[in-house]
Amino acid sequence: MPMLGVEGGSIYYQVKGEGTPIIFIHPPLLTSTNFLYQLEHLSKRYKVITFDIRGHGKSVFSKQAISYSLLVNDIVHLLDYLGVEKAFICGYSTGGSILLEFLLTHPSRALGGIVISGMSEVKDLYLKQKISLAVRLANKKAISVLTLAISWGNSKTRQVFKKLYKDASYGDVRNIQQYFNYSLHYNCTSRLHKIKLPILLIFGTKDKAFYEYARLLHEKLPNNKLVYLEKEKHQIPTKAADKLNGKIDEFIQNHYKN
Repeated sequence: MPMLGVEGGSIYYQVKGEGTPIIFIHPPLLTSTNFLYQLEHLSKRYKVITFDIRGHGKSVFSKQAISYSLLVNDIVHLLDYLGVEKAFICGYSTGGSILLEFLLTHPSRALGGIVISGMSEVKDLYLKQKISLAVRLANKKAISVLTLAISWGNSKTRQVFKKLYKDASYGDVRNIQQYFNYSLHYNCTSRLHKIKLPILLIFGTKDKAFYEYARLLHEKLPNNKLVYLEKEKHQIPTKAADKLNGKIDEFIQNHYKN
């Protein structure tokens, strides 16, 4: 099992394929398994890199509290270890916020960004309440219920559900709570204008709660393309994998040639 030592812990990662590198960032409680369709299909054309955030999945508990700057440093460390100078950074949901922080602090290590159902801040009451509930449920007594709900919500088939649930169940409740809580308070909206690299924004037409976040990112980011996937909700990597993979392929081909 490939593991990389980082300060205060170690992270599990996978690499598959050759070509332009793409690294994927998952949201709290879930793991790199959430990108199983991207790892399988995009790796036929690109070098796909996935990893479990500290204290999630097969990555060990982090003695350092989860913060986006810490996770960005982990990504840089992983890219260095793999000998990757630059990569497309792709973040799903709150993973999209980490992607934005990466582009703000390490733009020289990125070719561009792909935000899937993501945001630059949590500003509406509904999402604040949803994440706050997850923080409260992410304890030893309720974590299995939360894991079940989130894994099921991101599953298209029973087989995928079993994989998501199994890997998510390995996580440490302390780091999971920290990730949820940090996402609740993170805000980079006022800095979005500093990101000059090309960014693809992907949202589902049925994910109405995130329309405002899509609009905000589209308005504030200087170099972006906003795409809505018809009849899709929030859980795009698993439930609309073919559509997503096609959009990512098109975006990379338009912005980068090997």
